[in-house]
Amino acid sequence: MKNVLILGGTGFVGRHLCEKLHRQGWRITVPTRRLANATAVQHLPRVTVVQADVHDPAQLTALVKEHDAVVNLVAILHGNEAAFERAHVALPRALAQACADSGVRRLVHISALGASLDGPSHYLRSKARGEDVLRRAGLDLTILRPSVIFGAGDRFLNLFAQLQESAPLVPLAGASAKFQPVWVEDVAQAVVNSLLDQNLAQSSVGQTFDCTGPTVYTLAELVRLAGRYSGHPRPVFPLPVALGYFMACLMELGPGQPMMSRDNLASMSMDNVASGQWPGLQALGVTPAELTSVAPGYLGHRGPRSQLLRHRSMRQ
Repeated sequence: MKNVLILGGTGFVGRHLCEKLHRQGWRITVPTRRLANATAVQHLPRVTVVQADVHDPAQLTALVKEHDAVVNLVAILHGNEAAFERAHVALPRALAQACADSGVRRLVHISALGASLDGPSHYLRSKARGEDVLRRAGLDLTILRPSVIFGAGDRFLNLFAQLQESAPLVPLAGASAKFQPVWVEDVAQAVVNSLLDQNLAQSSVGQTFDCTGPTVYTLAELVRLAGRYSGHPRPVFPLPVALGYFMACLMELGPGQPMMSRDNLASMSMDNVASGQWPGLQALGVTPAELTSVAPGYLGHRGPRSQLLRHRSMRQ
């Protein structure tokens, strides 16, 4: 039996990953700043939830010890440059040092499709700097670069479905932006395969993988699909760039996380599709699912959170 530390294990991808590794017999440690955030995984017998701040180097080093591998899922979509730097660069740097101090070499890091040092957004540039930090650390590193991730409980298609339940129409910034959405189960399985399959694990060390679904969609097409599958299709009106930017500014002023920020719009100025530079999910033994074969199953049963989380993969 092996032991894995999952940073970000209480999040969307983390919950699915914990379930898969649990079924494979791994012991899993999931740190969280608030124990209430871990309700989705703490019922699993092989999962140990620890209250800790992973941004504290001393606590992080203590967490890494006694584990065979680490998976880093920590990421943010909204914030200022300092926030992106803290989550996407400073944490990987501290994690690399913690691994070196603890003698733990195996690390699977979830980055982002399109990450680039000269990318158009704080998000993409910070993701690239985090990759660079880890590549230079000399670890047994695998980097996964997913496109936008969908699945039961997501904050992507569900968000657009929810919007169309109440709004008569959808004014949409970045409507022509292209994405290659990937199912959360496929991303989680890619992590599992890179850890469990000895042949894949050996070949994935030192490699970067684009994690994408089989089909490219514009944002407008995805919004329309969310409305259709949830039973509330609304007209979608693409906004001019200037007006979309103004709306993003207004959304940033509201409470909580905005539906869209100026940095999100900047990210969408470049297509979020497979680059062709890196191997895809198939190289990790995963055949990616079509969005159209998965999304109707959970968007068609929208309701309380408990209903959304009932959707589970029929592929183990």
